[in-house]
Amino acid sequence: MGERTDAAAADEPSLRCGTSRTSPSARPIKAGDLLRLGRTASVQFCRPITVRVIREIEDLHTYDGWAWLEAYELNAKGDAVAKRELFVWLAGLHRVDASAGQGAAVGHRVRTATRPRVPA
Repeated sequence: MGERTDAAAADEPSLRCGTSRTSPSARPIKAGDLLRLGRTASVQFCRPITVRVIREIEDLHTYDGWAWLEAYELNAKGDAVAKRELFVWLAGLHRVDASAGQGAAVGHRVRTATRPRVPA
């Protein structure tokens, strides 16, 4: 069969123990980050949630590419409603831009009051 070249092997992510499956350009998780967690982060999130990270729990050993996070779950207004410890796949995390406004910060549409249309 065909031999693999060194260049092709260098392009593939390493799956050996102790190496990361995430891209090297991915920035680390830090306190204050807003994350949207859905099915891509873990099967436990059948309904996506938004969290504000307190810290990554590094004392707990995990599988490569996974992490334990301590975070506050946020409601639609952006208020913390529960403190949680979450086991997540790092490549499945979606960062939320906090500067986009309060409604966008928690990943919900901002609703505006509208008047019902009455036929003339």
